[in-house]
Amino acid sequence: MEITKDIRYVGVDDHDIDLFEGQYDVSENGMAYNSYVILGEKIAVADSVDGGFVDEWLGNIEAVLDGRTPDYLVVHHMEPDHSAGIAAFMERYPQAQIVASMGAFRMMVNYFGTDYPERKMVVKEGDVLDLGGHSLTFVGAPNVHWPEVIFSYESTDKVLFSADGFGKFGANDIEDPEGWACEARRYYFGIVGKFGKFVQAVLKKAADLDIQIICPLHGPVLTENLGYYLDTYNTWSSYQPEDEGITIAYASVYGHLKAAVEELASALEARGQKVSVFDLARDDMAEAVEDAFRYDRLVLASITYQGEIFPFMSTFIHTLAEHAYQNRTVALVEAGSWAPAAAKVMTKELEGMKDITLTQNKVTVLGSLNDASRAQIEVLADELSKWRHIHF
Repeated sequence: MEITKDIRYVGVDDHDIDLFEGQYDVSENGMAYNSYVILGEKIAVADSVDGGFVDEWLGNIEAVLDGRTPDYLVVHHMEPDHSAGIAAFMERYPQAQIVASMGAFRMMVNYFGTDYPERKMVVKEGDVLDLGGHSLTFVGAPNVHWPEVIFSYESTDKVLFSADGFGKFGANDIEDPEGWACEARRYYFGIVGKFGKFVQAVLKKAADLDIQIICPLHGPVLTENLGYYLDTYNTWSSYQPEDEGITIAYASVYGHLKAAVEELASALEARGQKVSVFDLARDDMAEAVEDAFRYDRLVLASITYQGEIFPFMSTFIHTLAEHAYQNRTVALVEAGSWAPAAAKVMTKELEGMKDITLTQNKVTVLGSLNDASRAQIEVLADELSKWRHIHF
């Protein structure tokens, strides 16, 4: 695929993968591992692909080179789905040099037993690789989302090679009916989300560049309305809500808490609220995390289980915490047969999160729904609805 006259796509699509990074469901749409070739007087290949596709990738490179040989392999990110072909590439093209950060070379020793000492070129922030007619200026991007990551900017065609930044789930040969944002959001908050301050730092550097094309290592090449993608990443990485709405995440066993959640969702919708509901035992937890970050309000609803909270709820809250969940209002719904304690436990687990505001009201279901708990649902629905108008 031609990106510009001299920049070509040589990546691959994976339709066999079910779980990305061993946990994110991509069985329906697969995954893309992107790689690029920059054709100047000298030739640079940007990044490799996952181990199962190295032969296909090398074939793609040969088709683009049309008899020429590459001078450089530029490694922006050492994660195995982008670096598995390094050894095969270096063997096939013995004159090529490998270009990467010092951190990447340290990782190469761990993965391949060598850092190619006679053929390596260490680059850092501000260094330039002159290809003749094209050049790559390197931009440090540590912890987006691994410590060795580096971006590069090609100044002739104004292209940012952004490593895992601006990536998304899904193979490139499948059109996503929901567009870029849905799977990019799930990807960002699942994989990059913990590192918001580092994303903010690299966005400030990118603001000084005239970027016309973004080439990520996953997902489509971005060529239009780039301000939208940059602004969206700024919102996500600064932990600001993207939209008005309420995510309800619940863990129920016998259905009484589920009934309370359904009544709360109906009450909120009757008040004009956008509501997203997840059964943590059955629904994709990564999507629940995605919506918790997307919207400005969150309801946590759990049964009391052995004096604590249900394990799925504990996992969900822990996942939010490890991804730096912050700057939201949270409401609590608890249930129990004799001594409901879930709200107290959830409150304690939320204490370590930054700028979390608990609602004044909560809902307690003792046994099954009754007039008292239904009245609490109405009061909580009022409070959550008014919060939008005051705070968003």
